[in-house]
Amino acid sequence: MDRARWQRVLTLLPICLALAFSLTAMGSSHWCEGIRRMTKPLCQDPLGGVNCIQVSQASNSTGREHDDSQTVQYIWETGDDKFLLLGFHAGLWQSCEESLNSTGEQCRTFLGVVPTEAQGVLWLCIWAEVLDIFLILTGVIFLGCSVSHCHSGCNWLKVDASVAILMVLAGLLGMVAHMMYTTSFQITVNLGPEDWRPQTWDYGWSYCLAWGSFALCMAVSVATMSRYTITQAEMPKAQKDGPYPQHNIPQPEASQQVWQTGAAPRPVGQVFVNILGRPPPARGGKVSMC
Repeated sequence: MDRARWQRVLTLLPICLALAFSLTAMGSSHWCEGIRRMTKPLCQDPLGGVNCIQVSQASNSTGREHDDSQTVQYIWETGDDKFLLLGFHAGLWQSCEESLNSTGEQCRTFLGVVPTEAQGVLWLCIWAEVLDIFLILTGVIFLGCSVSHCHSGCNWLKVDASVAILMVLAGLLGMVAHMMYTTSFQITVNLGPEDWRPQTWDYGWSYCLAWGSFALCMAVSVATMSRYTITQAEMPKAQKDGPYPQHNIPQPEASQQVWQTGAAPRPVGQVFVNILGRPPPARGGKVSMC
């Protein structure tokens, strides 16, 4: 494997890694993580819980009690003690929250949680992510085919230029998509439903993977464009220092002789010698045509 092809193989590795990061981040629901605070539910146990007491009033002198609808619950917890702190995480597609009994998670679509005024931003974010993945995949296929099928005479300058353009477009689309998601999530935190609004939140590992894909795309684009520029600058020097420099091209000797022969005047008699093969007549003599 020649040096040029080996360099493109090394370039292909970070592009594949960026594609894996983007696919993982888009399918995950850990873009943002945080804690939600919700009020503890009333005691569901008929015998009462640890911090609640059920009291029923007698309906008459017979001592019979009313039905459960007239039961009063006294909760001894006050302040922050009457709230539950439940973890949640959200992504492009869904938002998952811890259940009350801590046996699993309850998930719902994130688009249903986002307010109407922020749904357009979320859809733009999703389409930008899809285009980002498509451009990275196109770069992987194009560079992989070039490395596999191109021979030593392959025009690697065109390959580098194409890969650089694809990667810079993919990186810019990814950056715009990440910023759009941040905007839509912050709008949802402020204007979203009451039963979803988080108390504290931060960015998750999927969000970090998405920005890692952006960083890899831009790094590959810069490295490829730098290699393209250096190769373009070295091409005139390589042509100048080739085996046959332009200012040292040897002229054939025959051409010089013909040029000198045509430029130098000769007497008439010498012309007849060259044509008839006879010696020229003496100066002043007659020439017979028989």
